[in-house]
Amino acid sequence: MEARSSRKQKMGTVVSDSMEKTIVVRIDRTAKHPVYSRVISKSTKVMAHDEKKEAKTGDKVRIEETRPLSKNKRWRLVEILK
Repeated sequence: MEARSSRKQKMGTVVSDSMEKTIVVRIDRTAKHPVYSRVISKSTKVMAHDEKKEAKTGDKVRIEETRPLSKNKRWRLVEILK
């Protein structure tokens, strides 16, 4: 089980659940602007595997890195935080 715990985990919000066994998760983060030194919010959208199709749009979820499951899927759903 050590290999599973060493994988990266991120939290985000589900923005789409219309695909079969796939959800789109938006991961928000803050970063400092390189020129203006202001803190700005950035977001990244990733596809994650949802085997049981239990996550719905708007849910807060935790996802984990995994092997490539398809062309765009490299994450899997760990738990729904709501």
